[in-house]
Amino acid sequence: MTDRYDAGMRVRRAVLGDAHVNRAEAAKTDFDAPFQEMITEGAWGTVWASDAITARERSMLTIALLAATGNFDELAMHVRATARTGASASDIREALMHVAIYAGVPRANHALKIARETFAEEGAP
Repeated sequence: MTDRYDAGMRVRRAVLGDAHVNRAEAAKTDFDAPFQEMITEGAWGTVWASDAITARERSMLTIALLAATGNFDELAMHVRATARTGASASDIREALMHVAIYAGVPRANHALKIARETFAEEGAP
């Protein structure tokens, strides 16, 4: 593997937690292994590994972008990751209020529902 892959795995584990990454790695197949390598290097080893903005800010941006584009499948995962990135429930609410204004109320409303359910599952207030 490359240095970028190794850096990506470190950041991925720091943000998502070892349990999540271990489950994902165990589920990896020959078919999707190249895709997993690409996102580990690109998303985690390049974008998330950058020190240009904080993990908190990156987390807020990611959640807002997932919601704004209607990509809800990974939203709960990134809401759970806020426990490690430092983004608070208030930060997430503010990001999703921006989504409502700039990308649409229905998407923000659905994302708020997912965030609320995820926080409840995690025992957050």
